[in-house]
Amino acid sequence: MNPIRNPFAPGAGTPPPELAGRGALIESVHIALERARIGRPAKSAMLVGLRGVGKTVLLDRMRDDAEATGIHTVRLEAPEGRSLPALLAPQLRQALLRLSQLDAAKAFAIRGLRALAGFARRLKVTYNDIEVGIDYEPEPGLADNGDLEHDLQALLEQAGLAAKAAGTALALFIDELQYVPEAQLAALITAMHRTEQRRLPVVLVGAGLPQLRGLMGNSKSYAERLFDFPFIGALAPEDAAQAIEKPLLDEGVAITPEALAEILRVTQGYAYFLQAWGSHTWLAADASPIDIDAVRKASVTAIAGLDEGFFRVRFDRCTPKEKKYLRAMAELGEGPHRSGDIADCLNEKVSSLAPTRSALIGKGMVWSPNHGDTAFTVPMFDAFMKRIIPGDWR
Repeated sequence: MNPIRNPFAPGAGTPPPELAGRGALIESVHIALERARIGRPAKSAMLVGLRGVGKTVLLDRMRDDAEATGIHTVRLEAPEGRSLPALLAPQLRQALLRLSQLDAAKAFAIRGLRALAGFARRLKVTYNDIEVGIDYEPEPGLADNGDLEHDLQALLEQAGLAAKAAGTALALFIDELQYVPEAQLAALITAMHRTEQRRLPVVLVGAGLPQLRGLMGNSKSYAERLFDFPFIGALAPEDAAQAIEKPLLDEGVAITPEALAEILRVTQGYAYFLQAWGSHTWLAADASPIDIDAVRKASVTAIAGLDEGFFRVRFDRCTPKEKKYLRAMAELGEGPHRSGDIADCLNEKVSSLAPTRSALIGKGMVWSPNHGDTAFTVPMFDAFMKRIIPGDWR
């Protein structure tokens, strides 16, 4: 098979050739944005799910669709070690500058840029990583109290007023929200609550690991009423099959039912793994139709590739003690596992392992589906841990 024509795209946030099984969710966000545009109540959305399920791809698709309809958007990722104000300020500046080019919104957008100037200058003392261009002098008393919760409300209000005057909406698309510190997350939730109370056309579409729902609930008790939290999981079998078959058919290539069933089995329907197996299967196949032997050959190279990339990059961030904790989880199986069972496996007390567990949650390696339970945030990570730390690991 010609490697240049390989249709599959395993990558970090790389759009797949066929975005299967997500149409209803994409449509629900489209409806929310359009309702916001015309001044109707619209719930913001938080996409939660494990690594490799396609949250980033969905976020970008939703943003592209929004911009295609004239909605103004902001897109950012919240990495560890950066403050939310530092990430938001440059993006909001760009949105306000665009809105200032529209006659109906110009005055509101300029006032928003004045609010941004006061916001950045005042909060620079607390969040010294804020770097943003200043286009207008601050307006005294506007978003310049130095309190993030208060000032972010004022800033998003001004942005919302500009969007309303322009007859459009402002959509904030933020990935990896689980890394935002609790106080900053609380400020963002409060600001979104304020724009909703004022019926301003501002919508937040976020994405993060499963612990995001609990983090937001802890930050503000009303978060679960303010946002929808659709869980993004593995694709249903028919959708997973479509994600493999459609790109092949577009290239004039068929796949046998046995080969397709094997791909669905080994990938468990997870979006990233489907792309990885699809790509390696294409390279392993000699001709159409692709048969099960090609899939079996591809599994060897696909697993090796995942071990060196997708899995390894996360494993290498962990300390030796954290790796041992993860290995104990793997020894117990896919999970989730009770903290006491993990402690027993390590011959340790639960209390002595609590800091390690907390550190792994903070790094996004594990999460707690229920009190006292721990689960991997990466599908199939248990099998990887057994491969990379085999034998007598204790």
